[in-house]
Amino acid sequence: MLLQLSAEFEPQSDVVPWLLSQTPAAALDTFEKSSTTLYIVNVERNGKIIYTWKGSGGNTCIGLYDPLNKENEHLYTFEKDLHIISCSINNEKTLLAVSFLQSTKEERVNHLLQPVSKCLTLLIEIHPVNNVRVLKAVDSCIRVQFLYPVADRNPFPDSHLLLISEDKYIEQFHIHVVTEEPHKVVIQNPGQLPRDRVADDLIWAQWDMTEQRLFYIVPKLEVPLEISLSDTGLKFVNFGYDYYQDQKMEPRSLNLQVFTSKTGSFCLCSCEAPDVSKDVTYSVSFLHKGYSKSFTVALQRTDYPQVKEVAFLNLDYYVAVYLPGHFLHLLNTQHPDLMCYNLFLTGEDAQINMLHSSSIQSPFKSAVWDCCSGRIFTVRINECSLVKFLWNSKLDSDRLAALHCALLHVRNTADLEMQIIQWISENLSACYTFDPIQEFIIASLYWAMCPETSKLEKLLPYTSLLYWNGIIPGITCITDIISLPVLKVQNCKGFWEKLNLNLECVKYAEPHLHYNNNVLRREWFKLLSEEKAEERGSTTYMKNIFENAKKVLSNLAAWNVEERLVPLFQEEDYQQRLLMGLMVAELKDHLMRHLQYVERKKIDQIVLDYVSKLLDLICRIMEAVWRKYNLQSCILCLGERGSAAEFAAFHIMSRILEAANGMCLPLPPGFHTLHVGVGVRCLPLHTLLHYIDNGLLHLTEACAMKLLKDLDNTEKNEKLKFGIFTRLPEAIGHKVCRLWNHPVTSNFIARNYVKLLLDKLRNKQRNRPVADRLSVHVEFLPLNYLVDMLAAVEEPGLNSVEGADNVNAKFVEEAALKQTTLLLEL
Repeated sequence: MLLQLSAEFEPQSDVVPWLLSQTPAAALDTFEKSSTTLYIVNVERNGKIIYTWKGSGGNTCIGLYDPLNKENEHLYTFEKDLHIISCSINNEKTLLAVSFLQSTKEERVNHLLQPVSKCLTLLIEIHPVNNVRVLKAVDSCIRVQFLYPVADRNPFPDSHLLLISEDKYIEQFHIHVVTEEPHKVVIQNPGQLPRDRVADDLIWAQWDMTEQRLFYIVPKLEVPLEISLSDTGLKFVNFGYDYYQDQKMEPRSLNLQVFTSKTGSFCLCSCEAPDVSKDVTYSVSFLHKGYSKSFTVALQRTDYPQVKEVAFLNLDYYVAVYLPGHFLHLLNTQHPDLMCYNLFLTGEDAQINMLHSSSIQSPFKSAVWDCCSGRIFTVRINECSLVKFLWNSKLDSDRLAALHCALLHVRNTADLEMQIIQWISENLSACYTFDPIQEFIIASLYWAMCPETSKLEKLLPYTSLLYWNGIIPGITCITDIISLPVLKVQNCKGFWEKLNLNLECVKYAEPHLHYNNNVLRREWFKLLSEEKAEERGSTTYMKNIFENAKKVLSNLAAWNVEERLVPLFQEEDYQQRLLMGLMVAELKDHLMRHLQYVERKKIDQIVLDYVSKLLDLICRIMEAVWRKYNLQSCILCLGERGSAAEFAAFHIMSRILEAANGMCLPLPPGFHTLHVGVGVRCLPLHTLLHYIDNGLLHLTEACAMKLLKDLDNTEKNEKLKFGIFTRLPEAIGHKVCRLWNHPVTSNFIARNYVKLLLDKLRNKQRNRPVADRLSVHVEFLPLNYLVDMLAAVEEPGLNSVEGADNVNAKFVEEAALKQTTLLLEL
């Protein structure tokens, strides 16, 4: 069970005991018989819950429950049995708006000849209970809702009340109250309440309690929606709950809901009432992305009771689509482009305990209101169940979706990251369509560096995948392009600012805004070439690059005061420091192009934190592996053979290297030395050399020095040293050749010494032309140099040798070679 519910309000335990204490002893039997008449009618923005119950004398009472103080309060009593359909209280608890059906069956019999309005809407002064003002007396049902100030705004000087009518219009009343006597609040000019017409010809309306927003649909939409609304009838969402109307609701009505989040996502969810004997189709329009997705699910069970509608739940970063007994679909609202980021669950994983009703509302983020029972729950993703699902998943789509969902919640639980790393270390070969190490690093960096108030989520990558062609069994998806909404909000802040940013990113091709390492890879390869290294090795540009790397390592060292178990950061690694510094420079350029209003110092720190966090994540993986296999920091004793645990660690290190190379990510200095050291202990010589030749192992100066120093000159070790030495980059070979007293290194030293001397002489004569080069080139530098000098002397204009008509440089070369052959008895 992936979603976990926690009860926030339970009528039987939070209200009924209080009602019993308020009921006279003589009326207890009557109350207990009518306890089933306790209904929740509304939830206000401050979390307070309005409910009604039938009193002992047949009257109708209204109460208020405060979840913070766990206290109940009696608000008002009607001295007769009424069917209350809507109720709301203002923020100051001085006014109560009530809408009810005033004619019961008995009254209709007594008043057959008298015209009576079906619905009466009242405005009542309750501080203290005083005057009652009739707002509406009509034959259509009216919903009422007071507006509340949001937390970051000043309180309203007046109270504002929305009236939503089944006659397809919305009005707003502005109510000014005054204090006449101490602690007595009354309405000023109750006979002339100002009102505004908000909308006409309504098709659908929804109230956002948390953000105090009203959403509605009228026939003339500015953004065309691929939704048929002609046959659905008028429906209100989150305007309280009417039990009696819910029982009469048509089973084929359209369920339409809007969900927003602080990240600027704007989703419109719709679905017709499902038929368990057929497929279920529902759609989600991601208005902040400019496309919609229609999903069709083939239902596997026909024995489950028919439900009236699919439930949509707001889980902030996810929208949950829930059909009890059949499936649970979690859609990623921030990155909905790839299906593999959505969790589609069936069977036991899709069950939500304590939630089996079809009358479900999501009045605010991460909350569920079971309207039939009156219970209110907070809903969250159960991290233990999520990790269990990750371990048990057999499909890459499930693994990838669960991995990203888990990484989103790592910020809340430090232990969760270790569980994810453990899963990665044991499932590296199980994932075929994605690299779990790459996804772990990139997604972890994204969630760590993208706070909800920044714009970095549009500029940093959140995945290593460019596309997904996989199929999720049991569900099909069709994507359609839709028009982007046009915002008319001036000086937008908060949600509207984030939504506007999302829309702007869609217009300018959002995927191209994300940082990628293509430029970094090209620049790194250029600088690694000898020619570029000589040209730019001592320039200001290169000094800045290595200064960047130094800042990253200093920043990382400040984060970790404890000594690491893995022997890293103990050497200079030119290549990794170069890549590290280059990444800082390239990422900084990328952010400065798009964050022009952010100060440079802040961008510098963001970049340093990003690269430092990247290295830290790799170190965390290594530390977890070292602890798991109980490896010692002295693992670089090259004279001993490695254990099975070391071989497992070597395999994981190889996958880390593969992941880093695939995305051109820097590795902690010392990684390559440790990797080769573990490889020397674990691999046969031919396999080791094969890995080096194919780039699966990278030789470093520190590793070569340790190998040449620590190993003696047995026949086996000489083969190893020879294989390693002949594969060293020339620059490293120059530095370590004197550490091994062997003919191979002596020959290497002699050849390089002669080459150095001859190159100095050759550079002086480089501009002197040589007309006739020899047709045969012999790899013997002293002889080549002598022959070149003789050929230069033979050039016209230079001094010639008398009596040498039959002797030239070629003759001398051949004679020297013949003489050498005779002397060596070849």
